[in-house]
Amino acid sequence: MLCSAHRSSVRYLRQSLSATRTYHDESYGFRKPRSFLLPDYSLAQLQNRVINAPLLRYVESLRIHGHRAARIDPLDLLQREDVDALDPRRYGLMDDSKKYDINGVIWTKPVGEAPDEPVYWTLRDITNHLRSVYVGRIAYEYMHSPFKTERLWFSHILESSTPTLPTLSQKKHIHQILAQSETFDQFLQLKFPNLKRYGLEGGESMIPALDTLFSLAARAGVQHVVLAMPHRGRLNLLTGLLKMSPASLFHKIKGGYEIPEELGAVGDVISHLVASPTLDYEGTDVKISLLPNPSHLEAVGPVALGKTRAKQYALLNSSPEDCMLGDKVMCVQLHGDASFTGQGVVMETLGLSILLRSIGYTTPASSARSSLYCSDIGKMINAPVLHVNGDYPEDVERAVDVAFQYRHYFRKDVIIDLLVYRRWKVVPVKWGHNELDEPAFTQPLMYEKIRSRKSVPTLYEEQLISDDVITRADAQAVRVAARDRLDAELVQSERHTPCAQMLQGQWRGIVWPADEMAERDPSTGMAVEVLEKVGRASVTVPSGFEVHPRLQRHVKNRLQAIEKGAGLDWATAEAMAFGSLMLEGCDVRISGQDVGRGTFSQRHAMLVDQKTETVVVPLNTALASKGKLELANSSLSELAVLGFEYGMSWEGPNLLPIWEAQFGDFFNGAQVIIDTFISSAETKWLKQSGIVLLLPHGLDGAGPEHSSSRIERMLQAELLTNDPFEPTYTRTNVNMHVAFPTTPAQYFHLLRRQIKRNFRKPLVVAAPKGLLRLPAASSLLSELEEPHTFQPVLRDPLVEARLADRIILVSGKLYYDLVKEREVRGLRERVAIIRLEELCPFPFEALGRVLGGARDVRWVQEEPRNQGGWMHVSARAARVLETPLVYHGRVEDAVPAPGVGQLYRVEQEGVVKEAFDEL
Repeated sequence: MLCSAHRSSVRYLRQSLSATRTYHDESYGFRKPRSFLLPDYSLAQLQNRVINAPLLRYVESLRIHGHRAARIDPLDLLQREDVDALDPRRYGLMDDSKKYDINGVIWTKPVGEAPDEPVYWTLRDITNHLRSVYVGRIAYEYMHSPFKTERLWFSHILESSTPTLPTLSQKKHIHQILAQSETFDQFLQLKFPNLKRYGLEGGESMIPALDTLFSLAARAGVQHVVLAMPHRGRLNLLTGLLKMSPASLFHKIKGGYEIPEELGAVGDVISHLVASPTLDYEGTDVKISLLPNPSHLEAVGPVALGKTRAKQYALLNSSPEDCMLGDKVMCVQLHGDASFTGQGVVMETLGLSILLRSIGYTTPASSARSSLYCSDIGKMINAPVLHVNGDYPEDVERAVDVAFQYRHYFRKDVIIDLLVYRRWKVVPVKWGHNELDEPAFTQPLMYEKIRSRKSVPTLYEEQLISDDVITRADAQAVRVAARDRLDAELVQSERHTPCAQMLQGQWRGIVWPADEMAERDPSTGMAVEVLEKVGRASVTVPSGFEVHPRLQRHVKNRLQAIEKGAGLDWATAEAMAFGSLMLEGCDVRISGQDVGRGTFSQRHAMLVDQKTETVVVPLNTALASKGKLELANSSLSELAVLGFEYGMSWEGPNLLPIWEAQFGDFFNGAQVIIDTFISSAETKWLKQSGIVLLLPHGLDGAGPEHSSSRIERMLQAELLTNDPFEPTYTRTNVNMHVAFPTTPAQYFHLLRRQIKRNFRKPLVVAAPKGLLRLPAASSLLSELEEPHTFQPVLRDPLVEARLADRIILVSGKLYYDLVKEREVRGLRERVAIIRLEELCPFPFEALGRVLGGARDVRWVQEEPRNQGGWMHVSARAARVLETPLVYHGRVEDAVPAPGVGQLYRVEQEGVVKEAFDEL
């Protein structure tokens, strides 16, 4: 599938009357899509379609069902039934020599040209022509489209033109890249016979397919292609089309680093390597960025789309108004057939209305899916599908050409289903899923066929020799030259020195997080006049705009808090963080379910007119800043949406990307992205990210699955963070930050810190629910001013810890319950309550300064003992305290919180009261 990574025109048309959709179309990089119209049927054509209704039914059946009889399977293993719908006699068409007027029935002119005069063909000519189009080595599925214009476009372009045959030089070029591809895999097998390299044998047509695609894209004005693919054929593509040095690959295969060792990163396996070359096609350049990916199949898909979306927006900023999304950037995704069908993230990703490119491999349909084709899932977004036989490279290039024309014309999703297979035997070697596998254990008949076949490059080579395009000596020379080059690169690999290119282009000015130049605690406070300006702008309603009556109080309360300089709630501090960053030229994007309003109806960053349903985002309309705020109210997807936002964070450091889970528990659905990208991309791939995860956390009587952001999962060293257990004298470079702030001011500084640092780190925030409107949890305007910054540890404002009889350590909202209980018991001067606002990296130094020589220190949490921050904190606090840290909280449990309200209240009261026992 080819991808332009923007909301599909299908959804544009369906929701053209939606005010929210209008906002997304025309703000923050979205532009109104082009209209696509083809001439409709003339009166004469309509009359002829009625007169020749049986012929029309026959032609439509070929368009709809031709793919079922097409010769698209190189192994001829697809169970092809006789397709009675393709027999003209079923429609009463008995005489092959009878002539019919095809005007308005078959399209014989190019797109946009609609002849309006009789054109007579015999039934035999009609059948031969349409079968050559629809029942050949390329099969088309486009009649399921609900849009007549798209159906007409395909009929025009397929039926009116004779495919242009490649020139002699083009045929030689196809042969060259095929032969080089095969030589590369044979070389690796010879030199590294025990290597799992996931070769491309049997699927070599992928290389000319991508080469054609990149060439077409370059000539069409596409400047950048973001490429995502799994492991199959990756090394072949890297060292071939993408110009990666084979010496660097051989160095890695032999156990060397692919990145400078002094950076302290650990790298990744060879099947996840990347390259970002600029390719020259006849004097026109196109940049290709192959993204790193984990072995979790398809997880990189939404990441690639997010990066594409961010890159498109950046280019639109400097482009004329007639430039649309997809004009300059294209996302291309490659998939194996079984993973495309089987991985749920594919459906989630398609639900974002984005485009993919499907590459099929040899998994029997009966073992992989219930549908006929792996590509059938793409029909959920009405994407056309082109199936093509991978044994015929010239047909593959033709399919790519048609697909790209469609994508370039409509800027919409299209799938290419390239049917290929995995070679099983190249004497004396045999392999299946990987080169150390034996596929015949479970697929004996398939691999019996594969064993008897010549390779795709060999078949094409023999065809060109037979057609006198090349000589056998020419063919041999191509392979010898490729082998000689690889031999030289193998020798060169002994002297290869890896280099790092992670801080180029838009990342210039950003430093490596472990560098001595890294600023951990930059100034984040703002001048009071700026804060007041932003605060007022955030609730500025245009003249004549009618907000909901209940939101009038929201506007009034915010303005009053700004006027008083006190009582700033969570949403106000957030708006001030967003707006102040926007004034500094930073873009802010927050996505998730109902983020414009906020899950708890607290944000209201976008307002809807109660009469017209038009939408306004006050920070965009009233602030007049260079930076923009995008509120992406996303679908019910965690994995794909978080992946998309994470991909946006890769594109550049001048964006604050935020994903807000509706409840903290819901990040479970996105765990793959957190495990394999967010927590480890810096260590594996030298990729920095400033992504923020807002995970609403707090038991609050909400039951097992609306309570916990699983703080313990984010913190435990064996799972996600690499926070050291011992205080170190060197600069600790943890992989991600985990915070549990208790005041709006702290949240304000956290958000600004993400951008003001000269490096980027993922940030997980255990976000509030009950604190959003709690008066005790409000902040002063002055706490957002300079020189205030985020504090990882907050002292008790009422009592010095060194003078207290007991010190309670706590994170999050439980602090306010403890303060209330302390007041009830009259223990204000005897108990100090210290807040641990940042759990990772663990604030050894700050906590040590606050605690001094304290002896009676208790950790209190509302989560069960096997959850929350206890395990993380206790192991590290022991390095600061003179006595063991005592635990107070719920006992171990299999769930985060009980679902019985009465039980919750009893447990919660017990946790709070137990903290003050024996005083």
